[in-house]
Parts: sequence; structure tokens; C-alpha cells
Amino acid sequence: MKASLLALALAFLATSVTAETCSSVYGQCGGKGWKGPTCCASGSSCVAQSGSVYYSQCLPKSSGNKDAAKTTTKHKTTTTKKATHKASTTKKTTKKAATTKKHTTTSKKAVTSKKTTTSSKKATATSAVKASSSLTPVSGGKSGTGTTTRYWDCCKASCSWSGKGSVTAPVNSCAANGVSVLSPDVASGCNGGSAYMCNDQQPWAVNDNLAYGFAAATIAGLTEQDWCCTCYALKFTSTSIAGKTLVVQVTNTGGDLGSNQFDLQLPGGGVGIFNGCQSQWNAPSQGWGAQYGGVSSLSACSSLPSALQPGCKFRFGWFEGADNPSVSFEQVVCPAELVAKTGCARK
Repeated sequence: MKASLLALALAFLATSVTAETCSSVYGQCGGKGWKGPTCCASGSSCVAQSGSVYYSQCLPKSSGNKDAAKTTTKHKTTTTKKATHKASTTKKTTKKAATTKKHTTTSKKAVTSKKTTTSSKKATATSAVKASSSLTPVSGGKSGTGTTTRYWDCCKASCSWSGKGSVTAPVNSCAANGVSVLSPDVASGCNGGSAYMCNDQQPWAVNDNLAYGFAAATIAGLTEQDWCCTCYALKFTSTSIAGKTLVVQVTNTGGDLGSNQFDLQLPGGGVGIFNGCQSQWNAPSQGWGAQYGGVSSLSACSSLPSALQPGCKFRFGWFEGADNPSVSFEQVVCPAELVAKTGCARK
């Protein structure tokens, strides 16, 4: 009886430990430099963020993820059968022949491994070059030097309203869950309505020197009608990230922004004047961390909702915790990845 109770207790403990060591849904589960859990809670799977090498996130399983799991299982089964067949064939050979064959096979595997490694390096380099070269400057577009700040106030963006320039559609705004897209006519959660910033409008790394994201901005010589949903390649010119490039789509503006100022949308970057995060996520009255500037460490990102933590951690990963770096900027054709998240493009 005691043995049975002990076995049950150990089984329960093992289950509890497993559950505790896996990331929750929308939590981080991998990426460059990640030292936390690499497994996900039941019903979710670990997915890399839009090609990012820095963040993989636990997302609810979709039919696509299930199909991928089936494919992996099938591949493993096939490999096992091949291994069994190979073992059977080896047994039929003499000991000397088997040794020679094993040595030859090992050599082939070593060569294959070397080729695979070389191919991987070439693929990575090609991907980085392709990502950079895909940025097409807009003829006659704005360029110059500017400043950056950061914010995440959860409010519906100004470019989410109808009539904001010659665009295909207003920037997506979402319900309180940050996922369900709402009509452009729904009032902002910062003004008693139910529309907020969507969870996926946060930055992610494409490679070590290039990232995509979103920003509120004021561009000298232009109006909101001109800059809503335009994109700019911001090349940082100060702090530890000098030389890196963040391509942003302008989704918002603000009366408190100066000329050529880009207020980067970084979860946990400070709510500023408005705090829609309090009604959307039950955030503190001053937001997470300081009202201006936000959280001050990577560990503090855990105070944000799990769906917003990747963007917060981006700030202390790819962005290296840089504090309001200066930039040189150039208007570029918006990458399809950014347009896919906002639903907005210039006509």
C-alpha cells in the first residue's frame, strides 16, 4: 500500500514539474540566447516569430501545426524502418566487411554533415543579404536624421480610423484580447470604447542587423494624411546598436512628438500620456514600469501579459536595451510582413 502511494506521489510530482517547466500559451519557448523552457503547455506548440532568430513563441495549435507534427512523426517512422533494414543487411555481411562498410558509412556521414553545415551557413548569409536588399527606397520619399523614443499605450492608433490618407484600409485595431480585428468605427479603449492596439504590432528581429516593427511618428513637411502606413528604414547612429536597421511602418502620431521623431512601439516601453493598458490588461495606473520609459530590465518583462512579452524582450535582446538612439531614416516600400500585420498599405 505504501509503495503504491509513493508511486502515485512520484508520478504527480513528475507531472507537476513538467507542467511548471514548460512555457504557457503565448510565452517564449526559444530563440537566440534564450535560456528558459523550450517546451510548451498542452494545446500549444513552439513557433518561430516570422523568421526571427531571437524569439519563438508558444502558440495555440492550428491545423497547420498538427499537420507538421504528423509529417515529423511519419519521417521518424520511415527513418526507423530504414535503420532496421540497414542493421539487417549488415548482419548478413562478414565481420570484416561490416567493419569496412561502417567506416565508409561514417566517412560519408562526416562529408554529408560538413556539406550540410556549409549549406546552412550559405543559406543564412543569403537570407540576410536578401532581407537587406529587399528594402526598396521610395522615389522622392522623405529622408533625413531624427530621434527615437518608445511607448506602448495599448490605445487604438490614429491611422486605425477611416479617412487617414490614401491607403488600402485603416490600420487594424483589435478587441481587448488583442487578436480579434474590429471595425474602424469602433471607439478607442482610451476614450471609453473597446478598440485597442493589436498584439502582433510589436517588433521582431529578421537577423542580427535587421528588424521590423511599428512606430508613431511626425515627419517634417508632411501631415498625417501623408505618413499613415508609410515605411521608413531607421539606421541607428548612436548607442550600442549603431549600424543596425529597424524598418517601421507608421501607424500612429501624437501631439507630443517633435519633428522627425519616431516613437517606437515596444511593449513595456512606457504608456506616456494615455494608458489603455489598464482597461485592456488591468495594468498598473502608470503602466508597467515607469510611465515614461517603461520597464528597466529583461526580468521585468514577465510582468506583462504573455502575448506582449516577446516585444518587451526584443528591447533587451536585438535592441540591446538602447535608450532613445538617434537615426538616419529613408522612406522605403513597406515589406509585405508589416502590411500583413496592419492590413494597411499606401495606394
